[in-house]
Amino acid sequence: MKPASRKTEIITTASRLFKEKGYNAVSMRDIAQAMGIKASSLYNHISGKQEILSTLILTVAREFTNGMEQVLSKKLNSLQKIEKIIEFHIDITVTYSEALAALNNDWMHLQDDDLKQFVTMRDDYEENVRIIIKEGIKAGEIAPRHPEVILFSMLSTLRTLYLWYEKRGKLDVNILKRDMVAVLLKGIV
Repeated sequence: MKPASRKTEIITTASRLFKEKGYNAVSMRDIAQAMGIKASSLYNHISGKQEILSTLILTVAREFTNGMEQVLSKKLNSLQKIEKIIEFHIDITVTYSEALAALNNDWMHLQDDDLKQFVTMRDDYEENVRIIIKEGIKAGEIAPRHPEVILFSMLSTLRTLYLWYEKRGKLDVNILKRDMVAVLLKGIV
């Protein structure tokens, strides 16, 4: 197995620290100390905290965008599309749980084009879910509830899944997918 690059190590360490303390509370010195190196050494591999934050958030945002593009490219009904969305949210949660903390809690610290790019990806993603929900209601596949309530209920659960998943002792992913899809699509009744 190829060892991780120093830049990857820096980003991974920073991601953990951002999750624990928040972006603003972490300094480059904190990252270096956690890695057991001098802060000045970090700058041989990365320009600063902003680059780390951008890398973390935009990587995860692209994963969501790619997942959505795959769902939209398939001939599926609305419920099948929502099921696939829930499943790839779970996959992203398992793979990028620390980066999700930065995405959810620290995205507003992005700057300039990175901020615009993130907000566009997030808004497009939410709009695609909204359209799928409305199409499902129109087709009679989804109960006639307010689309914004469905959107909020589904995405707020999925966005904070990384917090719950970590506390639950990392429940088997296949069970999580099966049961979360069932609960979000059919409720608990």
